[in-house]
Amino acid sequence: MKIWYVGAYGIVSTTAMLGGKLIEKNKIEQTGLVTSLPQFDGMDKYAPLKFEFNGHEIRKVENAYQACLQHWEQNRHFEREQLEEVRKELESIKAEKGTAINCGEGVRALGELSILEDELETLGEIVEKLEKDLKKFSDGNTVMINSASTEPLINYSEKYHGSLDGFERMIEDDVKEHASASILYAYVALKNRIPYGNFTPSPGSDIPALKELAEHKKVPHAGNDGKTGETLVKTTLAPMFAYRNMKVVGWMSYNILGDLDGLVLSYKENRESKVISKDKVLEKIYGYAPFSITQIEYFPSLVDNKTAFDFIHFEGFLGRKMKFYFIWDAIDAIVAAPLTIDIARFLLFAKKKGLYGVIKELGFFFKSPMGTDNVNTHSQFEELVRWYQENS
Repeated sequence: MKIWYVGAYGIVSTTAMLGGKLIEKNKIEQTGLVTSLPQFDGMDKYAPLKFEFNGHEIRKVENAYQACLQHWEQNRHFEREQLEEVRKELESIKAEKGTAINCGEGVRALGELSILEDELETLGEIVEKLEKDLKKFSDGNTVMINSASTEPLINYSEKYHGSLDGFERMIEDDVKEHASASILYAYVALKNRIPYGNFTPSPGSDIPALKELAEHKKVPHAGNDGKTGETLVKTTLAPMFAYRNMKVVGWMSYNILGDLDGLVLSYKENRESKVISKDKVLEKIYGYAPFSITQIEYFPSLVDNKTAFDFIHFEGFLGRKMKFYFIWDAIDAIVAAPLTIDIARFLLFAKKKGLYGVIKELGFFFKSPMGTDNVNTHSQFEELVRWYQENS
């Protein structure tokens, strides 16, 4: 299968490429891949673990090997021998120049960028170039995954985002203030019948215009914001209190992280959509909103070791208040990368089974799943298994 990554040289994308190629060579086990669980037996028939990777990128890096090496030098998140095992394959992956339109100061802080808007004047020209790149790579086994940096909240307009006609008018009339990189990428993918998975909190395909396009073109899509760390624990643990009829009166989540993701999220406009995505899960689970504090802070020396400190104040029998604490400390790319492959495989499965529109059953993978308010990890997994087995 073919996976086109938006943010191809980021740590999540390059770790997925490295792992995918090592799996292809039978050099590592499939630990971390949900699609390799026995519940999803037969997935290889629809989305084999043989990969071709590429994508769009805005940072000036020579190829995927060089990008992966840069991340390794900072993080040491895998064995160097593993990288050298697939060096030739990664060196052959040379990403196309992407767009960072309205991606905020956080993305600009990544350093010297190479972006389409520096050489192309209009939205139409940018979309045309993105589409040309994607068409050159894609076939009937291609999926696009957005794993780029988090954008600021979109400047939403019912006129331009509320319908497909309006969206295409925005492009035709070059109304840049209502565009963003993620929605342009999603548009190009869905227009060309390529399934789209949004691993970020950015809007991506989650606007009415693009949901309409997905239905019209009969393409599956899913998102938003990969559920990989603190929120995964939160949505797994939080239902326990509900099951035992205990009231959560307060929940504090304090997240610290470094690396490029942390740098981007250190800018308020880029951080805002991430905080919203993490913060609203409790109300969806409980039906009420406990007092909550959700903070994300840049801590450079941690690099990709994302750490979260959570404090839960809950009320039990006789009105007695009690406390629960947990610490999550994980390498973000290691827990995130295999999920991007899983999402791509499930979306390709959906396409081959004639399923289209929002695939809400993939909500298991996301903090803010489209098409459903269910964020309970337990029931999300049951829904995913049932969906796959009913359709396979």
